[in-house]
Amino acid sequence: MAAADPRAPVAPSISVIVPVLHDAARLEALLARLGGRSRWCEVIVANGDPGDAAVRRLRVRRPDVVWVESEPGRGRQMNAGAARAGGEWLLFLHADALPDAGWDDAIGRAEAAGAVGGCFRLRIDARRWQARVIEAGVRWRVRWLGIVYGDQAIFVRRDLFRRLGGYRPIPVMEDADLVGRIRARGRFWRSSAAVTVSARRWERDGWWRRTAANLRILVLHFAGRSPERLAAMYPAWRDSGEDAV
Repeated sequence: MAAADPRAPVAPSISVIVPVLHDAARLEALLARLGGRSRWCEVIVANGDPGDAAVRRLRVRRPDVVWVESEPGRGRQMNAGAARAGGEWLLFLHADALPDAGWDDAIGRAEAAGAVGGCFRLRIDARRWQARVIEAGVRWRVRWLGIVYGDQAIFVRRDLFRRLGGYRPIPVMEDADLVGRIRARGRFWRSSAAVTVSARRWERDGWWRRTAANLRILVLHFAGRSPERLAAMYPAWRDSGEDAV
């Protein structure tokens, strides 16, 4: 066996933080994709409902995962998970999202490029043409407006995340708020690798009805509407912790 090249870059250690609330089936699929704990990666699940029997059963089957309990709310859950993290990088990944193979290499490339944070490319798990249009719109929004939502699997250096104070306690747009603060501190990496998200919210609400509501949130956010007022307009999203996309 050839000796390792001492000049080769060392892969960064990563803590993957997954907030979950009543979604054990999709969480199980995600954990299977991520694999078990290794010297360079740990998986932390922040559960927003300790009474969820399905999540408790999954917890028994996956002792290799770090399990944290938190009050519900994605920002609160992700902060709770980050407080337990030991990796150089934090990757915030929703339970209904599946990253491409090689997702860890994407973070390594971001580090090599001197980035302090980044996100993945969004792919919606549907063959409909509407999904491709929405994906293109998300790419435009990220590139030209710099607005990123949590569905795109945000990653950030752990030391910077802690200096920033983590996610702010606001009911909506907490991911976009965090990304704005990351971008103010250094380079933000847009990975070409994708994360595939469930199409259930569009299928449930209607592809264009959901998209129009998302755009309205974005416009009102730019107009200075407070997160609290936005949440009051969309109580179902506030309670479920869903993102606009």
